[in-house]
Amino acid sequence: FLLELSRAATERFCRPRPPSMAASVGQSKPSRAAATLMLDDALAKIIHRDGSKGIKNAKLHGMAPLGAHSCMGDFPADLAPDAWKHVKVKPGKGGTLQRSASSPALGVSGTGLGGSNYGTGTMHAAFVGLGGVPRGLAPPPPKAGASAPRPNPPSQFRVFYDRGDLPIAIMHGAVGGGRIAWKVDIEKLDFHHYLPIFFDGAREQEEPYRFLAVQGVYDMLEKGGPKILPVVPQLIIPLKTALNTRNPVVICTILKIIQSLVKSGDMIGEALVPYYRQLLPVLNIFKNNNLNIGDKIDYNQRKNMNLGGIIAETLEVLEVHGGEDAFINIKYMIPTYESSVIG
Repeated sequence: FLLELSRAATERFCRPRPPSMAASVGQSKPSRAAATLMLDDALAKIIHRDGSKGIKNAKLHGMAPLGAHSCMGDFPADLAPDAWKHVKVKPGKGGTLQRSASSPALGVSGTGLGGSNYGTGTMHAAFVGLGGVPRGLAPPPPKAGASAPRPNPPSQFRVFYDRGDLPIAIMHGAVGGGRIAWKVDIEKLDFHHYLPIFFDGAREQEEPYRFLAVQGVYDMLEKGGPKILPVVPQLIIPLKTALNTRNPVVICTILKIIQSLVKSGDMIGEALVPYYRQLLPVLNIFKNNNLNIGDKIDYNQRKNMNLGGIIAETLEVLEVHGGEDAFINIKYMIPTYESSVIG
């Protein structure tokens, strides 16, 4: 009796399920890179309960696109005059670097005679006096700000997705992480049109744009085949824009995508060599940005988010797959780089 009951239960619960409509068209594999970004955001919300590391704080300081007031668009100006009053920096003008503190037209305060404050660039500025009379101390040298994050402008992916022009949808409840349900076969897509859009969306920091763009890039690189190589010149501007944000998380995400791009087909590494001057200057700034923890254990290394390490790994991949001219071009842009191929 128990044996027959076991067989009946096996036939009932282990019978193959009919394929769903989404899976019959196209279903992506779960991406560890896209899922890791979502888990990091959730972990940051738990650790930083004040919201100092979230997307709302980035919007507040003008470092991320503000988006729309609602799914129907922005509220009328006469009905919501103070919609953005909590934003410290005006949209589209935030996060820009200031001029040097020694610039004559900046007006940085200094200490003059009798404790008076005078601005730099006036006749009362430091070391600018009449008859050699000292006017106080000169302002200290300013920070260069070469590694400071820049504002992340809205991407074309955000515009196309909000408009419903992309053949993708989130497959909720997928086992092993989020997935994308493609409405058409990836092999039938126009890569000249869609691949640059997905690459441009990989620098997004807000969900669901970031997950869909990053997961979509990996799906298209996996199944693109010979369609990827002709589109390489159109990918340079989205990659350069993402790297120029100088956001460590965005840079790590883009570098992982570059590695997958180079390995996705033949001659793609050689096709990227003429564009090293657009892609490598930012990597030269963060090349030595490694985490020095002494003899401690870095439990975060499985996520591969160490900026200096992933830059070195990416440069090695570019050299190996870039042909005979790759090393000399990398060396030209990053003088401290040592070849991993030439002994």
